[in-house]
Amino acid sequence: MPDFVDASPLILHDAFAFPGGGEKVAVTLARAFTARLFTGTYAPAAFPDGYFGPAAPHNLDAARNHPLATRVSKTLAMSLAFENFPRTGTPFAIHSGALAPLAHARIHGPQILYCHTPPRILYDHREFYLSRQSALRRPLYALLLARYRRAYERAARAMDAIVANSETVRRRIERFLHLPATVVHPPVDTAAFRFLAQESFYLSTARVDVLKRVDVIVEAFRHMPDKRLVVVSGGSELSRVRALAAGHPNIDVLGWTPDDDLKRLVGSCLATIYIPRDEDFGISPVESMAAGKPVLGVREGGLTETVLDGETGILLPPDPGPRDVVQGIAALDAARCLAMRPACQARAKAFGEGVFVERMRRVVDGVRRG
Repeated sequence: MPDFVDASPLILHDAFAFPGGGEKVAVTLARAFTARLFTGTYAPAAFPDGYFGPAAPHNLDAARNHPLATRVSKTLAMSLAFENFPRTGTPFAIHSGALAPLAHARIHGPQILYCHTPPRILYDHREFYLSRQSALRRPLYALLLARYRRAYERAARAMDAIVANSETVRRRIERFLHLPATVVHPPVDTAAFRFLAQESFYLSTARVDVLKRVDVIVEAFRHMPDKRLVVVSGGSELSRVRALAAGHPNIDVLGWTPDDDLKRLVGSCLATIYIPRDEDFGISPVESMAAGKPVLGVREGGLTETVLDGETGILLPPDPGPRDVVQGIAALDAARCLAMRPACQARAKAFGEGVFVERMRRVVDGVRRG
């Protein structure tokens, strides 16, 4: 891609592989600031029609442009894609994610990092991820992590401002990077979720991977045959979770679910269950509350900032087990779930798109004023 000079703001986001919370942040920013949107990799088929509107991303195509690096590590290829970003001048740039900031040296103009979290793989989860590598691969993986950490910390120090998506993430930035940050919660399309009915099932909306504890939820419902669970979303642990649910007709594991079906399920359940390990923020609980549905959550991470314990849901103790989930479900019967509806809907309004855009405008204005 050639170098360019453009009068437009820039939004850089790590990857558009699926429509998640970080992707929503980047697209909302691109629309709000009429900005050019760039990404390291892009899978158009994963996004519904109209998702981007006029803000369709320009793809740096890390895999195609850095094939040798891709064979070693997708993260390495992505980092190279951003480190070789075309030199450009811009009124301001906002980096969304953990790899996009590596383009900082190629951009002339004020720069802001919207930090979903400092990469956990570089800090408190480093040993966990290293342990999942083979003995032969582990030394190379450690070297790549060291390279990535140096580049990421250099990029963070180069920013004119850092925005954290939650108080939880702000504390991580202070702990790992020793840098200050302003908290601006991410945008949630609260208007898209509404109360439809109260059917007799609970809904798990977390991505099905090792840190989201969906297996704990399924294990709990194996012991509650009179309670129905629906699991939506997919991920690396989907096969294992389906195996856990096999033979239990009260548990439906649907995998990735179309957007309209997800909204219908959220709007029709009794309550949602979301108990990830130290979540950065967690958009799903806010969507649940917007639909008037309480959340069975966990007293860790971003949920402590969104769910009001006893008012808009119940927060389980940190590191909950199946027994904790069983007790939480017992406390969230149909009558109590319905009684929480007004408080849930009122709470969700604090995290709407308009609130996010207004707060980000203040950050941008402050940086541009110097």
